Amino acid sequence: MKLSLGFSPCPNDTYIFDALVNHKIDTEGLSFDVHLEDVQTLNEWALEGKLQCSKVSYGVLPLLLDQYKLLNAGGALGVGVGPLLIARTPEKNMADSSNWTVAIPGRHTTAHVLFSKAFPEVTQKRFMLFHEIESAVLNGEVDAGVIIHENRFTYQQKGLHKIIDLGAYWEETTRSAIPLGGIVVHQSVDKKIAQQLNQLIVQSILYSDHQYPLLSDFIQEHAQAMSDEVMRQHIGLYVNEYSKDLGETGKKAIHSFIEEYERMNQLSIKADDIYW
Repeated sequence: MKLSLGFSPCPNDTYIFDALVNHKIDTEGLSFDVHLEDVQTLNEWALEGKLQCSKVSYGVLPLLLDQYKLLNAGGALGVGVGPLLIARTPEKNMADSSNWTVAIPGRHTTAHVLFSKAFPEVTQKRFMLFHEIESAVLNGEVDAGVIIHENRFTYQQKGLHKIIDLGAYWEETTRSAIPLGGIVVHQSVDKKIAQQLNQLIVQSILYSDHQYPLLSDFIQEHAQAMSDEVMRQHIGLYVNEYSKDLGETGKKAIHSFIEEYERMNQLSIKADDIYW
């Protein structure tokens, strides 16, 4: 059986899915039509129900629950892994934040929810691809920007400054891990297939774990000229025990996130049965 599968070209995703999509493990009769796209594109595709299986931001998950359910494996949660708010100068006056224009890596992203929780007064937001945000801050298009992924490790090299760690703010105020992205499977897929995929993702991660710190060609060719050091930092930050199994702690963090989303958007979301 062939499944359409989308994930990002970022090293944490290619690390997780390498052995699965390149048949380095026994995929038990499953094959994949693979789409590598940025997370905002994947979020938009999921809203359209375009793919059977996809990595998505938890920021869009509340809008997908009528179409998709969440796997326990393959996602990114953690501590100390959240987005950062950066600016051109370290003296950015947070008291003036209501007048800021801020670049956000997509409307339906975890980064947007975490930023809005910390800065509810900011209404001037510009949504753009995550890799365009540093340049937008540097050239003065925006007053500040929310950065994710490998930009966490490179922004200082470009002369930019951290204003606040939005992930740390989330952890301090909710006492839970940060839900960044998860793997969803369309409800039209048979439950046994979804659960089989979940187990194969775990095996795929274990395969990459066994090879590490070696970085496969698949990881390197999609890493957009990152150094090996940055790729390993990226993997070390975003691939952890939650990537193999959310567990009760991970699920608690996701429900805290959905509750925050409900509060911010004045919605009531049915989230009783969101897992395969």
